[in-house]
Amino acid sequence: MDHLLMLMLLLWSSGLQAEGNHTSTEHVRLVGGVSRCAGTLEVKHEGDWRPVSGSDWSLKDEAADVCRELDCGSAVSIGQRIEFSERSVWRINTLCVQSGSALKDCVASRYSYRLLDLTCSDSVRLVNGTSLCSGRLEVKSDQSNQWWSSVCEDDFDQQDAEVVCRELDCGAPSVLQGALYGEVEAPMWTKEFQCGGHESALLDCRSSGSDRNTCSPGKAVGLTCSEPFRLVGGASRCAGRLEMKQGDWRPVDVSKMTLKKAADVCSMLDCGSLVSIRPSYRAVPLKTSLWWINSDCLDSGSALRDCLTSYSSPSIFDLTCSDSVRLVDGTSLCSGRLEVKSDQSNQWWSSVCEDDFDQQDAEVVCRELDCGAPSVLQGALYGEVEAPKWTKEFQCGGHESALLDCRSSGSDRNTCSPGKAVGLTCSEPVRLVGGASRCAGRLEVKHQGDWRPVHGFDWTLKKVADVCSMLDCGSAVYIGPSYRAAPLRGSLLWINSDCLDSGSAVRECSTSGSSPSIVDLTCSDSVRLVDGTSLCSGRLEVKSNQSNQWWSSVCEDDFDQQDAEVVCRELGCGAPSVLQGALYGEVEAPMWTKEFQCGGHESALLDCRSSGSDRNTCSPGKAVGLTCSEPVRLVGGASRCAGSLEVKQGDWRPVHGSEWTLKEAAVACRELDCGSAVSVGQREDSSNTSLWGIYYDCGQSEYALKECITLDYSYFLLNLTCSDLLLQPIITVSSSMYGVSEAQQQGAPVLRRSTFTISCSIQPQYPGGSFQLTFTSSNSAHNYTQPAVNHSAHFLFPAAEPAHQGSYSCVYHLHVFNHTFSSESRLLSITVLDPTPLIIRAIVLPLALLLVNVALYFYCKANRGQMPCGQKNTELVRYKLGVPAAEEEEEEEGAQGAE
Repeated sequence: MDHLLMLMLLLWSSGLQAEGNHTSTEHVRLVGGVSRCAGTLEVKHEGDWRPVSGSDWSLKDEAADVCRELDCGSAVSIGQRIEFSERSVWRINTLCVQSGSALKDCVASRYSYRLLDLTCSDSVRLVNGTSLCSGRLEVKSDQSNQWWSSVCEDDFDQQDAEVVCRELDCGAPSVLQGALYGEVEAPMWTKEFQCGGHESALLDCRSSGSDRNTCSPGKAVGLTCSEPFRLVGGASRCAGRLEMKQGDWRPVDVSKMTLKKAADVCSMLDCGSLVSIRPSYRAVPLKTSLWWINSDCLDSGSALRDCLTSYSSPSIFDLTCSDSVRLVDGTSLCSGRLEVKSDQSNQWWSSVCEDDFDQQDAEVVCRELDCGAPSVLQGALYGEVEAPKWTKEFQCGGHESALLDCRSSGSDRNTCSPGKAVGLTCSEPVRLVGGASRCAGRLEVKHQGDWRPVHGFDWTLKKVADVCSMLDCGSAVYIGPSYRAAPLRGSLLWINSDCLDSGSAVRECSTSGSSPSIVDLTCSDSVRLVDGTSLCSGRLEVKSNQSNQWWSSVCEDDFDQQDAEVVCRELGCGAPSVLQGALYGEVEAPMWTKEFQCGGHESALLDCRSSGSDRNTCSPGKAVGLTCSEPVRLVGGASRCAGSLEVKQGDWRPVHGSEWTLKEAAVACRELDCGSAVSVGQREDSSNTSLWGIYYDCGQSEYALKECITLDYSYFLLNLTCSDLLLQPIITVSSSMYGVSEAQQQGAPVLRRSTFTISCSIQPQYPGGSFQLTFTSSNSAHNYTQPAVNHSAHFLFPAAEPAHQGSYSCVYHLHVFNHTFSSESRLLSITVLDPTPLIIRAIVLPLALLLVNVALYFYCKANRGQMPCGQKNTELVRYKLGVPAAEEEEEEEGAQGAE
């Protein structure tokens, strides 16, 4: 009975698996290939099977998902097939697929003659690896078997690994180790593979006759195949045109590849650091089908092969990596721990001992890597390694083109003290030329031994700030077109802005290109604002001259409003708005030692006079924190909060108005202190004025507008209207008894059943409009509306009652610029007083005084001869008025003395 129950459960489980497999493939299939795991990709959507358009697919994401959905193995190749027909195809939204959605949920109809061909492996796959060419090996014996089985390391050798790597279209096996990519319990492959190494597929190999029932834990095969790419046509295996094998060898289009990404290629080839990337002028057959690298995929850390897609393009580039030296674990391509490899047959990279390396050796390395002069040479600066170590001392003259061209000591070094591995930082090969100082001019980067201008499209001040920092200049002040003579087209460097945004060095983000747009930059020479929220805010630091490498903070006691005006003007910002010590952090030292004495009209802070004596100390929390207003304005509108947007950078220029949304407009309204954005539009201007364009991604962030502008040309100017357009109305109350009272917290009194008037008014800005008087009490609320006459309205209340007691406000409504704007006054509190107690007081008090006087009269008359009644009466009156008798006596004595 137990056996029968177990059989039924197995049959039921198999049915579920078959049903699940059918479900996963009912919308996706590969047709026309040698197996069900190869062919043209077709997707069923809305009952219609159509082929898929083949652009911008990569092996890692979209292709791997299809192979997994088909229950095939790893993605092996992806390509395009040209088919000229009138039928429409499906286009797959790759971002949709990458988000985890099924293919059928990401389709859209289109027309294309490029169809996607895909090949998955039938029966082997690598899972849980770092790329498509690495992972734990799994095998499926046939398509009717739904189980993928891991392979035991004891049943797998190097020749078997060569067959798997070849079957998956990867390079030769480089690592074969059990449990390298995780361990599984079951199932395990039960036979031993006996490959000769020449087979095209693992299941073509012979296998042992007997089954293996067990496999020790940690023995599931983990395999890493090398990436199948090469550099061809260069002076060594580390230089030339990049080619990738996927079925056949094809050139790779690297038109969007930066030096930073190309450095990964050098590392994969086991070459040294990247030296250059440039257009390839070698003959390439016309209409050659190329591989194109998906740059977003590569940015995510994926292997080069995982990011390929088939493409046709003439953009072929040559790559040059250093043969025998590299800098590793640094912050840029020009910094890191120095490692050397003596020859290509030696697979070991060796660190160099600091005792065997000097400044002249460093100059050679920096030159070999196409970097600037060495700036820092220090042991263990970029980490320490145990072994191996380079065993000879370099003896360079400083003029050699490569480190291994230098002479070296005859004897070997056997030991190197810990912490002595050479850490080297070369300066970034960036400069500004043709300006008034070394901190201004046309931006140039050194590449392949010569200096080239930089293509300036979509550069912003935020990006320029990084260049200023690399040059040890101050804050970024200006970016604009260069009118200086520049080399002809074809010799410029193009900077990948996304790369630069990630914090990489300028050189790392450059690639060759051609463009007439050359950029001029200006950084401040001797002042900067650091750690602020924008380029116009931060802690003030000063550098007295270029030979002084120290930036000094300034003490708040030595800095005033006029000094701040000069700094803000020097940095191209608006007037100073906040000046407060330690607003942007505090520093210990160094501190500027003299007091600035600016008149406020100077163009630079160091042009100001300064005190003769030095200050030795500055109290904690006194380092100057300065915020300058943003140089933004709206012009040509009915108020300062409406009109054409202009930004000042050197001079005032309008802003190009395309693609602006209310989200970007809100940034401008906020900087103008004009409330929320109400409308955004365009105004045509045929004056051919150069404009500022706002870099879209930057404008959506929290950066200031000034940081996001880039030079542009357009006939359409940006018109902007902000909500804070109206002044605040004034509310007053007038009554016959108390006169006029303005809004106040303690309340304006009016008498019950008396007449009172509440008046709303506003300073003249626009004609028309209306006032709404809003009344709120503890148990009711009312609104009264009148048109504005002479910018005011008067609300008459004939008889005040307790129900009128509460809070009143005036709301001014105005329709202008096709929008309705509103502005509300302060609250006016009304208190309604009952007149009865006042009437009683007015009658009873005079009557009481009269009775008191009569009583005094008769009392005095009855007591003649005693204290004069006049004196008593006076004393009583004084007492009533609060004057003590003692004071009265003093006054009388003084009067008698005077007589």
